[in-house]
Amino acid sequence: MRVERWSGLLLCALLAGCVTVGGTSGGGDSGDQLPRTSKADQAEDAARIHTELGQHYLETGDLHTALQKLTLALQFDENYAPAHTVIAVVYEKINDLVHAEQHYRRAVELEPNRGGPNNNLGAFLCRIGKPVEAETYFRKAITDPFYKTPDVALTNAGICQVKAHREAAAEKDFRDALQRNPNNAEALYQMASALYQNDDAFHASAFLQRFDALGHPTPDSYVLGYRIESRLGNTDAAQSYRQRLLRQFPDSDQAARLDQASRP
Repeated sequence: MRVERWSGLLLCALLAGCVTVGGTSGGGDSGDQLPRTSKADQAEDAARIHTELGQHYLETGDLHTALQKLTLALQFDENYAPAHTVIAVVYEKINDLVHAEQHYRRAVELEPNRGGPNNNLGAFLCRIGKPVEAETYFRKAITDPFYKTPDVALTNAGICQVKAHREAAAEKDFRDALQRNPNNAEALYQMASALYQNDDAFHASAFLQRFDALGHPTPDSYVLGYRIESRLGNTDAAQSYRQRLLRQFPDSDQAARLDQASRP
């Protein structure tokens, strides 16, 4: 899953009156000054700053501090949607799914037409076994004309379709994702996997080669490549995937299982 990120400068608006521009000396006309930042603007700025801090601690793995910063962000502005999304991620990581769902849903309530919050809620619902409801939010996400990564929502939708055993629908979503972004690595991998599962190893190989060309292999992609090429009877290509897996990810579970399974 891809969660939307926000970034911005740490603005001085938290300090009362810091945006005031001094246009006089010695008691000039106060009309030369810009209006002071409102309390609502200051609260939103504070929420944004603490959300960014929470995002930082989330990325470094300090979930306790991340939760503290995000809770503080919502104390400043309980309607700041990005804080709800990021705190939902933290709750999900600590397996508090009840609070995670509440915050994912609140983000959508606050920004019902934005692609990011709808995609994030859809992906969460799929992860907890609600694929039918998730579909609604994925479709809503891709209708946002300003959503920069609709291919991500389509890829997530396809993954959810696979979990619901709707393989044909999954392939359509992956193809739609790749039409929008031919270099979507996850869509390429998922398309290769879906085709392999559907006994179309020939086309699966082509999609996995496109994935491989992006230069970000994973243990799972090497295992899939080994299986695809083995099914096609391409022994040398299959062994190449196996050797790369053992060389680049020697301590992975996938390497151990494949090494054991491929021994005579």
